[in-house]
Amino acid sequence: LCRPVSAPPLTLVETSSNPSGVVLVNTYQTNRVGDPMDLVALAQQVQKGDEFIRANACNRLTVIADQIRYLQEQARKVLEDAKRDADLHHAACNVVKKPGNMYYMYMRESGQRYFSILSPKEWGPSCPHKFLGAYKLQHDMSWTPVEEVEKRDAEISIMDKLLNSQAALPACTGPNFEGLSK
Repeated sequence: LCRPVSAPPLTLVETSSNPSGVVLVNTYQTNRVGDPMDLVALAQQVQKGDEFIRANACNRLTVIADQIRYLQEQARKVLEDAKRDADLHHAACNVVKKPGNMYYMYMRESGQRYFSILSPKEWGPSCPHKFLGAYKLQHDMSWTPVEEVEKRDAEISIMDKLLNSQAALPACTGPNFEGLSK
């Protein structure tokens, strides 16, 4: 699609010896082609128009293809996160998990994975099982790995700030980023 195409034939306006019912005195003067270089210039202009239209279409399709790839990547990440969250929700746990708290995953020698409210630091050297990771349970019941908690909390803070500052959204014709910057 993005390769140059051969020039289509040049199409001129049809001629008539009786345009709109008016009889012409000298049809040669109104219907002559004129300078042959004018035809070349017209053909070049048509070809240039075709090339620009093709280039613009190619550029726009490239942007759409990039967006599709981005959305596919986002969909893949959503599915991975959903699988991880489901796995974590099904891990053994003897306490009621509450959103906003950190939970620490360990693995017994038997292979059983379980959540604890005690961190490896709190266990100290007497930590009985292999530590697998720490996760924060979010209010939407998703899990955030400890290394992403700070970033996720900042994102949530921005969204809360946005929602609080625009509780009653006014009719707006353009983007409104008021309140998002410090």
